[in-house]
Amino acid sequence: MPNPYPKPNHNLIVTLTLKPHFEPQKGLQTCEDQCVIVECSMAKRLNPIGVENTEENRRRYRQLLFTADQRIDSCIGGVIFFHETLYQNTDDGVNFAKLIKDRGIVVGIKVDKGVVPLAGTNGETTTQGLDGLSERCAQYKKDGADFAKWRSVLKISETTPSELAIFENANVLARYASICQQNGIVPIVEPEILPDGDHDLKRCQYVTEKVLAAVYKALSDHHVYLEGTLLKPNMVTAGHSCPTKYSSEEIAMATVTALRRTVPPAVPGKILVCVYNRKNSRSGMVSVCNNRAASDLIEQHIQKLNHYVIMDKLLAETRFCECIKSVRSASGIWMS
Repeated sequence: MPNPYPKPNHNLIVTLTLKPHFEPQKGLQTCEDQCVIVECSMAKRLNPIGVENTEENRRRYRQLLFTADQRIDSCIGGVIFFHETLYQNTDDGVNFAKLIKDRGIVVGIKVDKGVVPLAGTNGETTTQGLDGLSERCAQYKKDGADFAKWRSVLKISETTPSELAIFENANVLARYASICQQNGIVPIVEPEILPDGDHDLKRCQYVTEKVLAAVYKALSDHHVYLEGTLLKPNMVTAGHSCPTKYSSEEIAMATVTALRRTVPPAVPGKILVCVYNRKNSRSGMVSVCNNRAASDLIEQHIQKLNHYVIMDKLLAETRFCECIKSVRSASGIWMS
């Protein structure tokens, strides 16, 4: 049987090219603006300050981020672009991708086209964007993108996630990853389980394990080269409406256990995002504090594994920029 994997040296070189940019104290800045709803997402940033949501104003907004002084160079290793962003320029005519690369920062691209209802399910979704993805990835690679991001979404309830939703989203992620690798782009695989609902921590851990197991089964079936991928999983947490409050230690251990049971050691990195809640509710802030502490505990426990983790903490203090600040490295292996 012939080897079905992409040429490993090529993808490994791409992965190692990304690696130095996610070293200690560096993280990811997201500027993909939620794919097909870019106008709505940017409106939330621009409308409160009285700025009209036009393409030119979005360009000026992004230019403000990318032309910040040299202090950002020490804390941002990669920027995830949206299609519109990749082809915009500064006032001086310098392409944003070139501007970012000249600062030693890696350029990524969000390639999915948003979630759509999955027929035959109880309100579940799948992610669209596979049509024409190979051609788009080939062009994105020529235009400076070195990695890509694709987000699939599942939810927990009494009847969800269904086997159909898990199978469908796992295979969509695997097809996306395979197409990216065929075009020399490192795929970030993101099966996100939403924290909405009243499910407890144990239920979330169980579902997370089932979803990740299905994703890596699909990646194997599609002959995806695991050493040339990154994983962006959800943290294992109880639903926002769950009456039981869990400690940071419980959240950390549930997340680490789920990852240990399902993620192959060949996967070179995992991106864990701890999002700061912008709402001024006391319960929300308590939940955020637990997640922040949990991420540090996860880092300590994950050192026992044979692969490294990327830890992201979203800085929501500033209106213009959602920078992701990294935590320290573990065991001499890069972590952000």
